[in-house]
Amino acid sequence: MKKQFIIPLIFTALLLSGCGAYSFRGNNPPRGIKSLAVPLFIDNSGFSEAGLKEQFTEQLKRKIISDNTFILADKSTADGLLVCTINSVKDDALVISGNENVTKRKITIAVNVYFENLKKSRKIWERIYENWGEYNSSSSSFTERSAGILSSQDKITDDILNDITSNW
Repeated sequence: MKKQFIIPLIFTALLLSGCGAYSFRGNNPPRGIKSLAVPLFIDNSGFSEAGLKEQFTEQLKRKIISDNTFILADKSTADGLLVCTINSVKDDALVISGNENVTKRKITIAVNVYFENLKKSRKIWERIYENWGEYNSSSSSFTERSAGILSSQDKITDDILNDITSNW
């Protein structure tokens, strides 16, 4: 009776042992990149939002730290470098009510990201990320607009993090 349980148990253990080292991350991060430098974002958008580049930079750094794939470091000691440039910020009407009042707006932000291997002094990749956030138009639209910008930033920084940590 013991053989009935031992043989299937051994077979199952052997079968499952081949799946233990699988990862959903693909083949990234790139070989040899364990630390990243993320300097302050460059803002070439011409959009008048105080602190935009600082907010973007800090949000991306927080996500990198919480993901725990890379260590943040100074450019002089880092293995990799992310240079991020805010190219454009557009604030467009999204919903117009019957009396031609704009009730909802859409913020679209485009960011260019250059990912470099500092140890080999060569580009890993360069991509443009564009995403959006929406907000309600009202008398306090600057507060509402900040929420739309934050939503767009959140989506873009998630996309950047996904691309530097995975290869999907």
